[in-house]
Amino acid sequence: MNIKFYLTTGFLLPIGAVGGLLAETIGLPMPWMLGSLLFVALAVSLRKSALPENYEFPANFRKFFMAFIGIMIGSQVNWALINQAPQMLPSLIAISFFVILAHASNFFIFYKIGHYDKSTAFFCGAPGGLMESISMGEEAGCDIRVLTVQQFLRIIFVIILVPVLMSIWIGEPVGSASGIKLPEVTTKLDFSSNYALVLLLAVLGLYIGPKLRLPAGHLMGPLLLTAAINLTGIGPIYLPDFMLVISQIVVGAGLGCRFLGIDKLILYRAVGLSLISVISMLAIGLLLCFIILPITLIPVNVLLICFAPGGVTEMSLIALSLSANPATVTLHHLYRIILTVFGLTLLRKRLGLIKV
Repeated sequence: MNIKFYLTTGFLLPIGAVGGLLAETIGLPMPWMLGSLLFVALAVSLRKSALPENYEFPANFRKFFMAFIGIMIGSQVNWALINQAPQMLPSLIAISFFVILAHASNFFIFYKIGHYDKSTAFFCGAPGGLMESISMGEEAGCDIRVLTVQQFLRIIFVIILVPVLMSIWIGEPVGSASGIKLPEVTTKLDFSSNYALVLLLAVLGLYIGPKLRLPAGHLMGPLLLTAAINLTGIGPIYLPDFMLVISQIVVGAGLGCRFLGIDKLILYRAVGLSLISVISMLAIGLLLCFIILPITLIPVNVLLICFAPGGVTEMSLIALSLSANPATVTLHHLYRIILTVFGLTLLRKRLGLIKV
């Protein structure tokens, strides 16, 4: 990556920060991530000619900051949460039904309404496993531009709609910086040692996660290492609020850059189909939530986030803003992603979607 790419990224991040600050000021849900996403998407769309040729937001830079979010989630893992695992069985079973119903619904939307070919519709409809679905879809000969746009729009619309709907329900903005409540520091580690340990966990986690081929490895590696530290009693680990804010700005800017170079006609059709798809999936999730509500101890607002087919990182941040344990939400989303990827792998062979 040349120096122009780094300079461009350095130019886009302050734009994302301004967007986040404005969103926070006017009380939008998830302001630092959504504001950054919207402002950067607007900037790259309006000033495409000013960007270097073939510019992409640096993946490793984004992953580094996502590691901090993984550390934040891992810091919520404790023995009390582990002991609650049997109580999650009804919701995990319901997630299994959600994956099947959501994928079937999405396939109908993209195949019958969107008139995509069978292979493209199948992989566009995957309710999880963004990178895996794109990779498998490319192997199957899908229209990779359409598939990429649809999968990213799924995540973008979920992280826009879920906080808005939750804010309307609760009666106050969800995801503001003031809403994020991290554990009080009662740690055995002093302030400087805590920072050093956070950086060490980020670096080690970023190496171990992809090495073990964990889903969302750049998030899961730091998460699991931090959880292990917590469970052994060495921690707890403290992640300062400002690091969460910066991480959200970077993640939002990275998503916003996905709108760079997208054909307008493809984008307009994809936006309409994605809205129908996301609303359909949220409705399925809502129905399943109320079916299992009498037999689970998980609060309904947390259940709804568990069923929202967005990114692990973003959904966990929404849970944190509701003062809910993001580790519970993360567990459900990882299960959804693993189940979806397993289903894609199995069904693409049975349906003959492997390009020879």
